[in-house]
Amino acid sequence: MRVPYTWLKEFIEFSDPPEDVADRLTMTGLEVEGAESVEGDTIFEVNVTPNRPDCLSILGIARELAAVLKSPLKIPLCEFQGVQPASEYSVEILNPDLCNRYTGRVITGVRISDSPEWIQKRLEKCGIRSINNIVDITNYVLLEFGHPLHAFDADLLAMKKVRVGSPDTIQGQLQQTKMQTLDGIEREIPHDSLLIWDADKPIAVAGVMGGMNTEVTDRTNKVFLESAYFDPVSIRKTSKKLGLTSESSYRFERGTDIEFLEKALDRAARLMQEVAGGTVHAIIDEYPAKYVPEPIAVRHERINRILGTRLTHTDMIEILKRLGIVSEVKGEEIVICPPAYRRDMSREIDVAEEIARIYGYDRILTTVPRSSLSSGRLSKRALHIQRIRETMRKAGLTEVINYSFMNMPSLDTVGIPDSDKRRNVVAISNPLSQDECLLRTTLAPALISNLKYNLDRGLKEIRFFEISRIFENTGHPLPSEELRLGGIWYKEKSPALWKEDASGFYVVKGALESLFGELKVSTYSFIPSSEPFLRIGRSADIVVSGSRVGYIGVLGPDVVAKLDLKKQKPEVVLFELTLDLLLTSVPDSIQFSPVAKYPSVERDIAIVLDETIPSSRVQEIIRTFPTELIEEVSVFDYFKGGNIPEGKKSLAFNIIYRAQDRTLTDEEIEGLHAELVKNILEKTEGELRT
Repeated sequence: MRVPYTWLKEFIEFSDPPEDVADRLTMTGLEVEGAESVEGDTIFEVNVTPNRPDCLSILGIARELAAVLKSPLKIPLCEFQGVQPASEYSVEILNPDLCNRYTGRVITGVRISDSPEWIQKRLEKCGIRSINNIVDITNYVLLEFGHPLHAFDADLLAMKKVRVGSPDTIQGQLQQTKMQTLDGIEREIPHDSLLIWDADKPIAVAGVMGGMNTEVTDRTNKVFLESAYFDPVSIRKTSKKLGLTSESSYRFERGTDIEFLEKALDRAARLMQEVAGGTVHAIIDEYPAKYVPEPIAVRHERINRILGTRLTHTDMIEILKRLGIVSEVKGEEIVICPPAYRRDMSREIDVAEEIARIYGYDRILTTVPRSSLSSGRLSKRALHIQRIRETMRKAGLTEVINYSFMNMPSLDTVGIPDSDKRRNVVAISNPLSQDECLLRTTLAPALISNLKYNLDRGLKEIRFFEISRIFENTGHPLPSEELRLGGIWYKEKSPALWKEDASGFYVVKGALESLFGELKVSTYSFIPSSEPFLRIGRSADIVVSGSRVGYIGVLGPDVVAKLDLKKQKPEVVLFELTLDLLLTSVPDSIQFSPVAKYPSVERDIAIVLDETIPSSRVQEIIRTFPTELIEEVSVFDYFKGGNIPEGKKSLAFNIIYRAQDRTLTDEEIEGLHAELVKNILEKTEGELRT
């Protein structure tokens, strides 16, 4: 905003040079970005923050400067003496929620001409061109008092009526409303926008721009002058929808002073009478809901603790008084009532800011804050997550970071059924795009997207992992959140001098087993998975301590076909773990076990059993066998076909026996191993493979 130095001096008596004034304004939070000399006057370019619409005027800037300089504020004469003739015009507010107050005055017998030179020069210094004396005065008072006004040609108002309402309220139905604004463009007005109407037609877009059909011209001799308060949200929506911004909308959408608008109306009416002649009629004032300030209770000690000051109650009240804020002491608190032009003040911290600004930031002593020192160590949970990252990197995976958004088609791509809880999505109110309109419920779509992006750019080996949160709509105000570890693996098959027998599934499974080993999680198993997007027989659910924590598997052919990957039958391995569940199984402490002093004994067993029985089931039977001598169990062979009956499979296990206090004898091992084999065959209904 452009602020002339000489204009400020009409509101306050001071002798400070422009440089000092600029510095003082900047220190109060009104940054003076620059200053230029125009015809012997200094024009400040003041940057006003969006929360301070009261400073978008000479009066507002002067009020701040007066508080700093401890100088009284002088407001130009506004009031009318005596009784004005009654007006024949009427005002009706049909949307009081959008227009809280509407005032007007009729001035008859005006002479339209050029404005006096002093008005023209001040408007030019502030970047506004002169039009005629009536319009110039509305702009002059806009700059002076910060409240937008509008002048209508009163003879063009049908039936001498002014109505304030939206098209759907006035017309009773949703239909297009067109009007030509002062810039000469015919516009289609949204049905929920606030308009000013006469008895027949719209005459202005409220708070944004007037209409051509009631424009003040050289033929005008009767003016209806408007001063109103419009809902800031409504004005901003209308301005954005129309793509139309004006000095009025800029102020209305930030909030104007509902109480002071009457003084702005009277100030403009007096100037019009002085400059253009005529008779000013009595005010018309429709004020459906009176403004009631909301008191703020401020704790004296709390303000000093925040600011690091030692101000007394009297000091604080005196500062607030200089800002025009009424306050009083009630016990240990100061209760203040923010004026209508300071609706940005609603909390104790807002009052602290005002006191600090006027007291002076440079007067507040610099102190080193005191706080208890922590050890600087990460929590156990953070250490575990850090260990997970390191383990994934050691396995050759690269960490990726994706946005926490997705869309519904991405769930369709991987075939998530409608009954799956991953369909309980949280919609974003203001998404950047429809491709990112939901909070993601799984990491899989983003990882698949990473894979496709890199494959399309010629990468032949892809190993990614991600640690991030997913969100599920549970019907509560806030969604549930889970921390997940997800990963994807792909390697293009190429001719090599040696044969690689291990498929990608077992490579990734080995990486996860290494992770469990790093976390000291021993009670885990892999069981057949029912995930719809994974290949049957090449996928598994991961169970830790009896709870399903995730899955691992090769993407099914249907999903691969939808992705349109430019590879022949690619083996893409995907996994996802719920870390919140996994970390509950991590032991709090590690127990030391001495290196075994006595030798171990190994025995192998091959069993033919039903192909539906997973190897993990047999391992569980072996581990739970009632003996302390079984140290380790592992699968080393899987076979189907040949002499194995259809529907059956052969699994071979290696079992290590060891005692901590003695060397095991052959007789002891043979007896124990025979009992174990018998127990396995009974529980699996299998038979030994010969």
